Amino acid sequence: MNTTEPSSNSAVDGPELSYESGKTLMVKGPQAFHDLMATKLPAATGRPLPRMEVRFSNLSLSTDIIVADDHATKYELPTIPNELKKTLMGPKKKTVRKDILKGINGRFTPGKITLLLGQPGSGKSALMKILSGRFPMTKNITLEGDVSFNNVPREHIEDRLAQFVSYVNQRDKHFPTLTVKETLEFAHTFCGGKLLEQGHGMLDIGTSTHRGAVALEETKKIFAHYPEVVIQQLGCKSAKIPSSVITCYVVFPVVNVSE
Repeated sequence: MNTTEPSSNSAVDGPELSYESGKTLMVKGPQAFHDLMATKLPAATGRPLPRMEVRFSNLSLSTDIIVADDHATKYELPTIPNELKKTLMGPKKKTVRKDILKGINGRFTPGKITLLLGQPGSGKSALMKILSGRFPMTKNITLEGDVSFNNVPREHIEDRLAQFVSYVNQRDKHFPTLTVKETLEFAHTFCGGKLLEQGHGMLDIGTSTHRGAVALEETKKIFAHYPEVVIQQLGCKSAKIPSSVITCYVVFPVVNVSE
């Protein structure tokens, strides 16, 4: 009787995909690619992938702003005395409360991508910055409501929040002569075109076994084709779309708070 473990198991080793290019990695669709990553990364790091649930309830954000009130002089006749008075005294100023977010509730669950839609100025960036601890809290800002990460209140980890959640800023400055593919390839090459030393150190933790070492090498191959993988994920089939049409917000967990 052969009691040795099979060398290949789809439930453990992940789906069989070719590492030749980004297209071959995505040939079976995003789910197969993500399943592959979900099996290779734990083997390379020696621990399961972090899972984080972000909840927020009755979240409100407001600010006090100073505005000019020229209502009293708006309907005055444009006489010389009135014009001199407006020039010397200027418009009256008053403080008003502006709501940026008001009583919103939501949840980001592990393993799911959440698309956040809203009109310009509706508070999308403010929400992302609040959840990632990047919003500038000055004395004229009022924040109310509850935010938790894996049921840990935001206040308990506020000083360390940047270690748990990353925020990628919206960037409106683009290279108009570069396509989406060229922009991604340029950024990938500029970063070295390979795993950074910090990332390699994190993945190298689980390589004490042969299986972990293999997983690390396969992760490197995946990263080498990552620009093309991103293009496939975005659905940019031609990849000749000007880079100015794409803007991204990303909030993602990097560490399990409960650990």
